[in-house]
Amino acid sequence: MIFGAGSGVGVELVALAAQERPVVALIRNPEQAETLRAAGVTVITGDALNPEDVLQACQIAGADAQIVSTLGGKLSDYTANRLIVDTAEKTGIRQMLLVTSIGCGNSWPTLSDRAKQAFGQAVREKSLAESWLQTSTLAWCILRPGGLMNGEATGKAHLIQTEAHGRVRRADVALHIRQLLATGAGWGEVYALCDASLEGERF
Repeated sequence: MIFGAGSGVGVELVALAAQERPVVALIRNPEQAETLRAAGVTVITGDALNPEDVLQACQIAGADAQIVSTLGGKLSDYTANRLIVDTAEKTGIRQMLLVTSIGCGNSWPTLSDRAKQAFGQAVREKSLAESWLQTSTLAWCILRPGGLMNGEATGKAHLIQTEAHGRVRRADVALHIRQLLATGAGWGEVYALCDASLEGERF
């Protein structure tokens, strides 16, 4: 089940996952919803901030679902992800992978003052979401990609568990999400994700 399937990493993940397994997505935009339905995705048209919509999505996905949340770019990151985590617990779902960003949680001190001023509020919201998930009853994995870029996957992005900065393509993030979910190797872990081959390229 994907929250955030209408943009960014979520779009890339849908393109991969829908070829391999049933996918449920909660989408607010009706046009995007129709596009996903045409691709074979089970779509609930609604808002991740609406408890009834999130409940419906979790019930349709079922207890064996793996949740992926790529929600971002708004100050509602924490509120929406907290609702998703709480609803997953209530409906018996056991696994969730959360995509946040470098600078979240214990990596906050590594951000420059300029970065903190530019997008620090969003990072703090994402950090709260990370904490809420980590202290839930769900099996969790947190993925913190670097600066996100469009384009085809390079296949050169690496998971890192130490201080990291850099860039990564959204398609590579989706590939790593798919691998982490398939292997189950990432539960209980926090990873940064960067691609050294993109140094010098513009966003």
